[in-house]
Amino acid sequence: MIIRDYRQGDFLQIEDLWKETGVYRSERDDSPEVILRCNAQGGRFLVLEDETNNKIIGTSWLTWDGRRVHLQYLAVLPSQQGLGYGRKLAEESMAFTRNKGSSIKLEVHHDNIPAIELYLSMGFKILEGYEVYLVYYEA
Repeated sequence: MIIRDYRQGDFLQIEDLWKETGVYRSERDDSPEVILRCNAQGGRFLVLEDETNNKIIGTSWLTWDGRRVHLQYLAVLPSQQGLGYGRKLAEESMAFTRNKGSSIKLEVHHDNIPAIELYLSMGFKILEGYEVYLVYYEA
């Protein structure tokens, strides 16, 4: 397995992976163009790939708002979970953030106990007392 940067042509596999892991939501309107724009603004999109068959089995999307890194779509195919790949992606994501001299923020569904345990074991802290609100605008 290798961790590499996102490349043009990866998105269809990534979208399938996100759907299979349950992190995908069509109203977020994520696309190859959005990924490239976020990367151009200082973010990074990591792909975990099985180099024997070029199958993408994990992702970590790091967006940068000029103040902190937001970790989004840290996802590993269900058939590959529990093998340490999520931790490797998280470690690489945290290294990117350290190199920026920034903090890293993420959101996780309260039912996703394995992810919560991973994040807590890596030093993430719960930001007590906050709720997350979003407004989706149609383009």
